[in-house]
Order: sequence, then structure tokens, then C-alpha cells
Amino acid sequence: MQTIDLHDTVRLTPADDITLTCDDPNLQSPNNLAYKAAQLLQQECGYNGGAHIAIEKAIPVSAGLGGGSSDAAATLRGLNDLWQLGMTHTQLETLAAQLGSDVPFLLQGGTAIALGRGERIRRLPPADVEWLVVLTPDVRHTGEVPSKTAALYRMLTPSNHTRGFLTRKLEARIRGGGDVPAQFLFNAFDDVAFDAYPGLEQCWNAFAELGAREIHLSGSGPSIYALMPRREVGTAIHLLLRHKHGMNAHLVSAIQP
Repeated sequence: MQTIDLHDTVRLTPADDITLTCDDPNLQSPNNLAYKAAQLLQQECGYNGGAHIAIEKAIPVSAGLGGGSSDAAATLRGLNDLWQLGMTHTQLETLAAQLGSDVPFLLQGGTAIALGRGERIRRLPPADVEWLVVLTPDVRHTGEVPSKTAALYRMLTPSNHTRGFLTRKLEARIRGGGDVPAQFLFNAFDDVAFDAYPGLEQCWNAFAELGAREIHLSGSGPSIYALMPRREVGTAIHLLLRHKHGMNAHLVSAIQP
């Protein structure tokens, strides 16, 4: 897992109760993961006050990029400071694991391997990755269950899984200070992506025709990404995707805590 510089903005202010506003009205509800994070922290610590959570979205919603999870992680860290709770990072990680698979990693970010369902994090040195283009197609999954991740898991067969060889090889390379060859990247959901997301293949092919190599699904999608050899190449592909094809693309860089 790797954090990038595409981010939402979360602002926290003291209040009597926990309230939340968002510039995307569809996310302005108690089901928002940031709201749940505040409630969980309040209950765990027995805190009597509240906070107002104001979220400005930039990360595409339900796109495989961890937007909701990053908002929840930011809320946990921010309220720990605002409410002067003094919880340790380990204590926050325990709470984060109750909220979602990506939340423990996003408390700190950087480069890491997530184990289990994502609640166990093995930190790595910074990966030698600089520029990426992320493309979020306007497609929806076809699964029979509401959760797209669960829907994609149902589509996998044993042949879609590996024994972790590429992961171990990539980890060794990162720990040794080497670069990150694109061919070392892997996502089991790549094999079922076109069946899961009608219309994704057309976007994938447009990305490839512009020069993107080793394209992969981000998380459970539908966002896809590719490493860029140089910023100039990424800028050109990003602009062509946006202005020639009218697609939601971002040129991003990898970041560390």
C-alpha cells in the first residue's frame, strides 16, 4: 500500500455534539465513516463533548482509493489532539481496525504491506515511486451484493490468487533500496475487473493507447493506475485523458508521513 498526494480536507472544531457536513450531500449522514470514527472514539474514551466535522472531497467516492477510510483516519488523529485524549498510535490503530480495512494503514500512511484483512500493518522504507496517473472511470459494479469488494471476491477463483511471490520479491527490493518495476505490481481483481465493471475495458484501453504500461486496478476499483517514468510523461497522459477523452484522471505523486 502507498499513500499519494490526492487528498480530502477534514476540518474539526469543538462542539457540544458530533455533527458532520460535507460538500458532497450524499456523504452527509451518520453513515459517513468519519462520523462513525468520532462516535467510536467518543464512546471508547467516555468523552462528554463533541466536534463538528467538515469534509471537502477531492478523492473520488467509492473508487478504490480509500477516500472514506482516509477521512476516518484523519478524524481519529485530529480528535485525539482536539479532545486532548492522549491515545497512543497503537490504541488508535485498534479503533481504526473496527472501522475498516484501510483505516489502520491510513493513520500513518507511507509505504506498507497490509496483512489479514488490512488491520495488521508491516511498515516499509519509502518506495522509489514518484509519479502515477490515476484514472477513475464512471462505471459501477455488477455484483448482486451492495459491497463492490464482496462482489469482486465472489468472482475470484483459486487461479486468480498467488502464493505471495511477487509481494515478497517487491518487499525485498524496497527494503534493499531498489526501484519498483511496474511488472512487480499485482492485483488479483485485475483478472475479473472487466466482468465486474461494464465499460471499464474501454477506459483501460484508452489509458494503454496513450502509453500507460502495467495498468492495475486500485483496491477493488473501479479506479485504475499506472506508474509514470517521468513527470512530463504523466502530465501528457493525464491531460489527454481529461481533455481528449473527458475522463476523471489525476497526476499524483507518492508521499511519506
